[in-house]
Amino acid sequence: MGVFYHQGGDCVRQDQPMIGLLCAHETEKRDQYYVTNSNIQAIVKAGGIPILIPYQPKEQVFRILEGLDALMIPGGDDVDPGRYGENPIVQCGDIDPHWDELDLWAAGFALERNMPILAICRGCQVLNVALGGTLIQDIPSQIKDPIKHAQKAPRWYATHDIMVQSASLLGGIWQNDPKRVNSYHHQAIAKVGQSLRIVASAPDGVIEAIEGTEHRFVLGVQWHPELMTDHYPVASRIFRRFIQAALES
Repeated sequence: MGVFYHQGGDCVRQDQPMIGLLCAHETEKRDQYYVTNSNIQAIVKAGGIPILIPYQPKEQVFRILEGLDALMIPGGDDVDPGRYGENPIVQCGDIDPHWDELDLWAAGFALERNMPILAICRGCQVLNVALGGTLIQDIPSQIKDPIKHAQKAPRWYATHDIMVQSASLLGGIWQNDPKRVNSYHHQAIAKVGQSLRIVASAPDGVIEAIEGTEHRFVLGVQWHPELMTDHYPVASRIFRRFIQAALES
C-alpha cells in the first residue's frame, strides 16, 4: 500500500513517480501535439503518473523535467538524417524539426542528470543519435536480406524473434519468456552511440535494443511494448522495472 498525503483537499500517493512523456507532432492534417493512449496506459498500469510534454522553448522543457522522476521517449516519424551528419536518401520518411528538437533536448537533459529513460522505436533511435550514434535510414534498401520489420498483423502481436543478451538489464527483465516482438519501423540503429551497448538483435542483424553503460536505467527498444502489455507479460515487466527505477531516482 502506498503512502498518502493531502494536498489542496486531494489525496496523493507519494510512491507514484512522475514520468515525462514526450508528445508527437502532427502537421499534415492539423497542427497538434499528441500521445497515444497505449503509452499513457502503459505508464499508469505500471504505477506511474504520465506528464505530457509538447514542444516549447528549451528552457521550459528543462524546467518541467527538473520536477519529474523519469523520461519516456515514444515512437513516431523518422529522425532528420542531418542530426547525425547525413543527407536523406529517397526512402527516408517524414521528418519534423520541432519534434526532433524536443526529443533531443529532453534526452540530453535526462542523460546529464542520470534520470531513468525508456525509449521506444523512434525514441530508441533518438537516444542513439543524442549520444553521437547514426541510423540506417531505410532497412529494406540498406540491409541485405532483411526480415519484415513493418508487420501486417495486429499491433499487439509478436511477429519476429530477437536474441537478447542474458547478462543485461533487458535480459533480467525478460527472464525465460519467448523472445519475440512486434515490429513497426523501417529505420534502425547503425553506429551505436557513446556509453551505449547492444543487448538485443533480430535474425537479420538489425539492432533491437540498447542499454546505457554509465547510467542507472537507460533502455531503448526498437519494438512497441506499450502495445503488448495485455498479451505478453514481459512487456508489462519492462514498464514496471522502469517505474521502479523512477522511484529509486
